[in-house]
Amino acid sequence: MTEAVEYDVVVLGGGPAGENAADRTRAAGLSTALVESELVGGECSYWACVPSKALLRPALARAEARRVPGLAGAVGGPLDAEAVFAHRDYWTGDWKDDGQVDWLDSIGADLYRGHGRLYGMRKVAVTSPEGEHHVLTARHAVVVATGTRALVPDVPGLADARPWTSREATSARRVPDRLLVVGGSVVAVEMATAWQALGSRVTILVRGSGLLPRMEPFAGELVAEALREAGAQIRTGVDVQAVVRDGETGPVTVVLEGGETLEGDELLIATGRTPATDDIGLETVGLTPGGWIDVDESCRAVGHDWLYAVGDVNHRALLTHQGKYQARIAGAAIAARAAGHAPPDTARWGAHAATADTEALPQAVFTDPEAAAVGLTLEQAERAGRRVRAVDHDLGKVSGAGLYADGYRGRARMVVDLDREVLLGVTFVGAGAAELLHAATVAVAGEVPIGRLWHAVPAFPTISEVWLRLLEAYRDGADGQGADG
Repeated sequence: MTEAVEYDVVVLGGGPAGENAADRTRAAGLSTALVESELVGGECSYWACVPSKALLRPALARAEARRVPGLAGAVGGPLDAEAVFAHRDYWTGDWKDDGQVDWLDSIGADLYRGHGRLYGMRKVAVTSPEGEHHVLTARHAVVVATGTRALVPDVPGLADARPWTSREATSARRVPDRLLVVGGSVVAVEMATAWQALGSRVTILVRGSGLLPRMEPFAGELVAEALREAGAQIRTGVDVQAVVRDGETGPVTVVLEGGETLEGDELLIATGRTPATDDIGLETVGLTPGGWIDVDESCRAVGHDWLYAVGDVNHRALLTHQGKYQARIAGAAIAARAAGHAPPDTARWGAHAATADTEALPQAVFTDPEAAAVGLTLEQAERAGRRVRAVDHDLGKVSGAGLYADGYRGRARMVVDLDREVLLGVTFVGAGAAELLHAATVAVAGEVPIGRLWHAVPAFPTISEVWLRLLEAYRDGADGQGADG
């Protein structure tokens, strides 16, 4: 039996982006249905941001404590893996979504559990785990928020070797003695940091020349230096040719180009993400299954006045906070258009344009040291044809950093648009650097003139005093190594 139900808005995918879209449309008084095939809260809540940070926090806290006089000797022992896992399990709700479902109920959105597919214009067909069928019709909009899944490359033997992806790496309950990590971006370095601290002997295999290739080069260099000091091995410029697993639970062997072999107890593949759009009915509305969905700045699918895509599926910025931001933009645009207020020919209308996806994109990497950046790197700015100057400062020479920890190591860079004298990008690397990021995001997104930043006085003695040192270096035309104190 098929039940047909009509709503103002139907949201396909119940991760953070989908939840925020539903929240915004309900707040505008639009009836909203949300369709989710797994857990409400999505990848971030159960297999990515939340569990990974729960695993990383004890590792980072111990690393920082070991650099504090009077405390270092008290934290010399290993981490209690079972306690760390219990901490992670608490923050994932033991992989139950009762709290998120209660929240959906509180805002008045209806939840449909099951596999949802577009079923032509303004329609979503849902098949529940029990085999029930629903056809949901949207009077105003359908929002696709199905996210991405881990990309597992087509390497001989890899699929049969049952590798870890980010899901297994964040939910595992046993510490492997030897962990091989393939990849050099965020998932790879964060999980290498966490599992090395939990007792694994980690080897990172990177096809390119270094870690964190999308950030300023010094970010990857400082993170690599710390990982090596912690005991991890990092191999760059290597390519995996084949993988073999010995039986069901035996060790896994990786064959590198040239024939060299490496053995581990588990293998984590962290080589990217692919859109989870292969079986959601894109072909019924003229789009390509398995592809990214192109959108305008209100996150409306190009060529469709009723279809929106928020979060990873639109490929604008594969970050949870940006997906939530896009969902708020899309929800506001849907509500305005439903009320007949939004201009029909443009998405650039105040709060209905997701400009931060290109102008001021922030990201924090929770390694030891942390790496945090917003906006453009120097290379990206130069490639875009901007007339720019990079100003650097050694974070360890800021008084607040020296008080924060002995031997504090880090670096800061701001990329200045010389024609307008505003910041195009800022990068911080160091312990606690992620907490510096929002100030930089405000400066970049707000296009705050350098002249006004002089009047945003950092408290002494904090690590934020690096802002003063960067501004001094810019004024003096120096390299950022100004006097501190």
